[in-house]
Amino acid sequence: MLATTLAMPAFAQDTPLDLKFAGALEFSDTGTLFVGDNYNGAIYAFDLEGAAALEQVTPVNILSIDEKIADVLGVGPSALAINDMAVHPVSAEIYISLTRIGNFESTPAIMKISQTGKIELLDLASLDFQKQGLNHYPDQETTFRPRGLGQNPPQARDLAKGDITLSSLAIMDMEYHDGELFVSGVAFDNFLSTLRRMSYPFDGAQSAANVEMYHISHDQFETRAPIRAMSIQDIDGKAQLVAAYTCSPLVLIDLDDIVDGAQIAARTIMDYGNGQPLDMVSYSFQGNEMLFLTSNSRGPQAIPINGLSNAKAYAPEDFERGGQMDLFPTMPVGPVGKAVMFDGMSLHIDALGDGMFVSMTRDMFTGSLNLDSNANMFPNRLHNLVAEFDFPQYWAAKAE
Repeated sequence: MLATTLAMPAFAQDTPLDLKFAGALEFSDTGTLFVGDNYNGAIYAFDLEGAAALEQVTPVNILSIDEKIADVLGVGPSALAINDMAVHPVSAEIYISLTRIGNFESTPAIMKISQTGKIELLDLASLDFQKQGLNHYPDQETTFRPRGLGQNPPQARDLAKGDITLSSLAIMDMEYHDGELFVSGVAFDNFLSTLRRMSYPFDGAQSAANVEMYHISHDQFETRAPIRAMSIQDIDGKAQLVAAYTCSPLVLIDLDDIVDGAQIAARTIMDYGNGQPLDMVSYSFQGNEMLFLTSNSRGPQAIPINGLSNAKAYAPEDFERGGQMDLFPTMPVGPVGKAVMFDGMSLHIDALGDGMFVSMTRDMFTGSLNLDSNANMFPNRLHNLVAEFDFPQYWAAKAE
């Protein structure tokens, strides 16, 4: 299965660390931290194993987390770009990858937040690590095409997209499963959407498969846009990759189909509307295995895994031709789960212990970026909502 030889072989910690970008984060079950470097076209595995298991995981809540991280690093909050967040599966420490933007260059950093809320810079150079280069790494010259909105002229922030290279999407998400690391992103040719799988510890080999899927809201088969968020689940008696794309279909892919050189036809089973998926978190709720899927344009979706069993695979003949927006009668489509109330906007979210989510949440009124830990049964803080329960008369009437 792992048939492709790397142009840049994996190597161990006796080689100097050359991390250029700290992007997507993922942990192994025992605490190895995988870091995606889209600038180098490589994945680094840092040894954070050996942590003591906690008797009880406690919530971690920090107001204005970006400002506090900036204080630790000695920069202004505007000099930070936050890229991802992941929770150590044993110690429950929270790790945040970011970019420090300076006058002449940008540098990567990973912050560690303890169960007590202490924030510190992770000393990557002191850690044992391995590096795995990506095959079919896209060129670093091709950029995105900027666009405005309809007849409106594009603004400066729209045109800035023309400076972003396609290689910035080389590593979008990573999922560790049963001794292997699965990586979504783009490759170098017109069949951009790529799934890679590699054994860990890295052995210098990987497989790379291209992915095609039918995009309901766009009414076309697509091979360009990469998987944004993914999880591996047991569905219909076999291990399958659940993958979310922009605008916002969910597809299923059998793990057995992800072999080197394959062109996979993913099965589109749902589309919950326009927007860009951010994170997909696996968790248990009332004895049921669930996925919690966040987006930059809509509230989160809680999707029961058992609802994906025997799911219909959608194709163009199932719809009237033409793109479909949120208000179209057929949207959403498939076993879309339950839209969940969420106060504010979650930039990144992960499971914290057995019963909580930890989220970097943008407050809807103040704009502050807060680190919030909330129960996964109701992942909210209610400070921005004035409801009947907040009136003292409600409790007086209830007492009577």
